[in-house]
Amino acid sequence: MSSLNKGIGKAEVTLKWDPSPLGESPHDLDIVAATYKADAPTGEPAYVVHFDSRSPDGTIILTRDSKTGQGFGSDEVMTLEFDRLAATYGRVVVGVVIQQRDGRKVFGDIANPLVRVLEGHAELGKNDFTSVAGATAAVVGDFTKGEAGDWEFRETVRGFDADPQSFIALMGNSTY
Repeated sequence: MSSLNKGIGKAEVTLKWDPSPLGESPHDLDIVAATYKADAPTGEPAYVVHFDSRSPDGTIILTRDSKTGQGFGSDEVMTLEFDRLAATYGRVVVGVVIQQRDGRKVFGDIANPLVRVLEGHAELGKNDFTSVAGATAAVVGDFTKGEAGDWEFRETVRGFDADPQSFIALMGNSTY
């Protein structure tokens, strides 16, 4: 990182996938962000943004939430404004989870899933979940605040076999 770079001020996470074949129940994937206090960067998150919600202070917002994968472009979009996030927070872990309403589904069952992490037009990370094809949920990135107060992104793909609620409890249990 150059001395002119002030870290990440605002990022966007986009998720897309193809709809289920005709006659099959829809696939529902969700972006999840867990925010941790600077003095407790693992374990229980201070708060979680998922399923058409936003953070208490409005700095992390799920602006698009698809339950089927239908439509053009990204099916889900989450905006994270680190330059407005309270100084008490030091880590935000971002993941993707598959809803398990109609039987167990893994990333390998979903046609063309793709998650991207962007800062403006610059792509910070991109993953198609092939490395975690047998998982029902995956951490896809970790934003951490450095000592100087600047936010950095580390692309991390780690699969889990967990339902949405269990996944939230597991997301930040370690640093990657």
